[in-house]
Amino acid sequence: QLQLVESGGGSVQPGGSLRLSCAVSGHSATRNCWGWFRQAPGKGREGVAVIRSGTSSTSYADSVKGRFTVSRDNAKNTVYLQMNSLEPEDTAMYYCAAAFDGRSCPMDQLIYRNWGQGTQVTVSS
Repeated sequence: QLQLVESGGGSVQPGGSLRLSCAVSGHSATRNCWGWFRQAPGKGREGVAVIRSGTSSTSYADSVKGRFTVSRDNAKNTVYLQMNSLEPEDTAMYYCAAAFDGRSCPMDQLIYRNWGQGTQVTVSS
């Protein structure tokens, strides 16, 4: 059974940075898509960034392109989300998720079967 545990959330001022971590344990070889999603108060959950095992290909939501970077450390079995130039609109609960896809890693939460418990990010002055 796959388990995902997020950490690294917190409160930061606009323009600041945070790095989220997602520690993966269990049968990670059964998954090849690793995604970050977020849910702001009163809004639906949205995709932020995904990375594919092996190729390390990535994709990002338009709202975070150029500011966020997703990466994976295979030795540590950990997925990261480096967030720079944070804005108040980035305030949300951030979730790590895992999926298997034979062709690509779409930012479609419906294909992600494993989810972490989330870590809160608050951007405020």
